[in-house]
Amino acid sequence: MFKVFLLLMLMSTPNQPSIKYNAVIYFTEQECLIAKNGYMEAYANKDQEYKDKLITEAFCVPFDAFPLTSMNRTSA
Repeated sequence: MFKVFLLLMLMSTPNQPSIKYNAVIYFTEQECLIAKNGYMEAYANKDQEYKDKLITEAFCVPFDAFPLTSMNRTSA
């Protein structure tokens, strides 16, 4: 097993029956935190009208996983 980091992005919009989510796997916590910060900065830079229609938060979740054969690690 090895550790991966799941960037979990949660989004809520008015009049929707559930919270939507998106997730991306990263090999290191640093990669995940950089992506999380970029995502949250992009949201922070949106105008208030956008923020009135979408609320979001993101988390880097560590996870012990079996080797992921569908992922090729391109960086060391």
